[in-house]
Formats: sequence, C-alpha cells, structure tokens
Amino acid sequence: MNPSVDALRATFDTAIGRAADVRGDTIVFIDAARSFEILKWLKETPGQEYNYLVDVTAVEYRDAERPIEVVYFLRSLHRRADLRVKVELPQDRPLRVDSVVPLWHGANWLEREVYDMFGISFAGHPDLRRILMWETYAEGHPLRKDFPLRGRFSRAEQVRQALAANPEAHYSLEELSIAETFNELPEGMKERLRRGDRGKVPYSE
Repeated sequence: MNPSVDALRATFDTAIGRAADVRGDTIVFIDAARSFEILKWLKETPGQEYNYLVDVTAVEYRDAERPIEVVYFLRSLHRRADLRVKVELPQDRPLRVDSVVPLWHGANWLEREVYDMFGISFAGHPDLRRILMWETYAEGHPLRKDFPLRGRFSRAEQVRQALAANPEAHYSLEELSIAETFNELPEGMKERLRRGDRGKVPYSE
C-alpha cells in the first residue's frame, strides 16, 4: 500500500475512505466535499508532491444505486510514485465536484471530456463546455450507461438536425475559410482531400 494513504488518514481523518492495492496500484477514496483540499495537499506537501496529473476520467457501473466515480491518476515525478484517487458521486444528487484546473492546468481538457461524456460538472472550471460533441448536441452524454447505442433520436431526426444545423456551430471560422477556398487549391491537393488523405503535402505544391 502506498504510504500516502496513512499520511492522508492522519491529516484528513474521516474524509479519507477505503483504500486498496489492486495489482500494484493503490486506490484511495476521498470525500467529494473536500476533494480540492485533499488533492492540493497531495500536490504541495513535502514528501507527497504529486506534481503530475496523468489523467482525469470517470466510471459508471450498470447499477443505478452505485455512485459514479471520478478518478484522478497522480504521479510524483521525482519520487516515481503513483496514486489513484477516487471521488464517489451518488446518482440521485447533482453530479458535481470541484475543478482541479487551479492545481494542474492540464486538467482543463480532461475535465471537459468527462463533462461531455458523463455529464459531470466541475465547479470553478474556467471554460466548461463540450469538447468532443458539438455545443448544440442534444442527445445527452455518450458514455453514460443509459445511453442507447443508436442515440436517443431516430436516424431520420438525426439527419434532419444535421441538415438544419448552422455550420458555425460545428466548425471554426478557420475551417470554414479553408472550405470556402477549396477551389483555389492545387489539383493534387484537392484530390487527396477528396480521398480523405491528410498526410503531408509534397513541397512541389
């Protein structure tokens, strides 16, 4: 068991829940209400110094009574130590936890992905919006266990929405500008784009 678990319990007492060693990885559960405080302590306290956030993700089980877990993969680079921290969010309450972007800037897009795919909000996030699905996407959160494989809308409705969608809601102005100037591109480049070949363009063009 990672010795950080005992240090966490000595410092935060009941805010630290169960812990386990799973195939050499230590997993510790912490109180959602104090998650930012605990993660800040793990990053900044001498002897802990988990200065690298490897990933932020979530887990939902096929059981409505089980909470959704937000998972933080932490690493202390100079100590070569890893710790997996989990926060449980009951599904009958708002799915919300504090953002860790103030601690690790790399959490920005990671939290946006969890928000997009699972519908978990991160309080204090500087720009919490979808990152994989478009902003006007209305079918929910694709990695939730209640999400139908074919989507919530019929194929006909999906086509209708796609045809009626405003391109500016899906693409950046830069992408739209490139599309508008397609006819001005060299023929070889246009042919590669038609084939979907996005490799490097030869210098001759």
